[in-house]
Amino acid sequence: MSKRKPLDGIKILELGNLVAAPFAGKILSEFGAEVIKVEEPTKGDPLRNWRVMHNNTSVWWYVQSRNKKSITVNMRDPEGQQIIKELAEKVDVVLENFKPGTLEKWGLGLEDLQKVNPSIIMTRVSGYGQTGPYREKPGFGSVAEAIGGLRYLTGYPDLPPVRVGIALGDLVAGLYAVIGTLMALRARDEDAQKRGQLVDVALYESVFSLLEGILPEYDLTGVVRERTGSTLPGIAPSNTYECSDGKHLVIGGNGDKIFQRLMTAIDREDLANDPIYSSNQGRADNVDFIDATIEEWTKRHPLKEAQRILDEVSVPVGPIYGIKEIVEDEQYKARDMLQEIELPDGKKVLVPGVVPKLSETPGEIKWSGPSLGEHNEEIYTEFMNFSFEKFKKLKEQGVV
Repeated sequence: MSKRKPLDGIKILELGNLVAAPFAGKILSEFGAEVIKVEEPTKGDPLRNWRVMHNNTSVWWYVQSRNKKSITVNMRDPEGQQIIKELAEKVDVVLENFKPGTLEKWGLGLEDLQKVNPSIIMTRVSGYGQTGPYREKPGFGSVAEAIGGLRYLTGYPDLPPVRVGIALGDLVAGLYAVIGTLMALRARDEDAQKRGQLVDVALYESVFSLLEGILPEYDLTGVVRERTGSTLPGIAPSNTYECSDGKHLVIGGNGDKIFQRLMTAIDREDLANDPIYSSNQGRADNVDFIDATIEEWTKRHPLKEAQRILDEVSVPVGPIYGIKEIVEDEQYKARDMLQEIELPDGKKVLVPGVVPKLSETPGEIKWSGPSLGEHNEEIYTEFMNFSFEKFKKLKEQGVV
């Protein structure tokens, strides 16, 4: 018998498309929440058609939408809006990422849903949040990475800022949506009246929250952190170094004791014992010399040999993996991070495992992303108690 999941019994109505809110829904579903994903009746979530396709469906879809139930509702139709209200009466959380004001225009804003369910938690992800002068501007993760300060730091100082090759801004916001939802559920459990609340997640704020001490550094000293390529400003040594076989190794030797072990391992005991380099500040002041010294050593060794030597003396070190190396790595396999699922046509495919790992109530992948409206009949006739005749009529009218 499978163990109970932490979110068993929690019902979530997912109204969002694409990345941020659906990423949050995926995580919540992995730990037991029943996530009912609402899609537009004819085309569904645009993510179904993004990037690499298999049998006319995005491979990404099968990852992002796993464990969810798909129903179709035309939320622009008054009857569709009524369906959403009736669903909201029966769920714990509404998760959405429309532009602020859109759901209010359809009569489905927070105040509207609280009238039918005062305990509802509404987790809203948007570019700039539900308030402020930018609230009505459309927001994408790429723009949030820019205005949130991350793009300014990404790349090399003599080149324009670059992006990370994933939807980082959206994904970080999705994580905050999960965190906020869990905190709101906890607060509701502790509230005598079981009142719900708004969880307001802004993409740009999610990105901005990652900027470490950059704000107080600027406020106190006027220092503006700039792009520095592969280095980490003020932390030394921490960089990427070329090996004799042309491959690159990332080495983090910025702890005082770690630096001593690193220098000893590369036959530079003189630097290991030099008081100038005994603290991070001294190393940061001489980072170019230290990096050159390390790379002089790595260039004399192929990557695997250099990694073995540093592993043996407990210096943080690792190769730069592409997906091919990830699939072959024993650690990924040992931690069940490469899970095989079956697609609707019977094709087997690897997908990322569940994060985080819980020892007693672990998350799981129950099924891959559903086909459009796959769970319509189940949700409408069993969960909503619609008669089959009413369900059939709504379908014929294009409401569902």
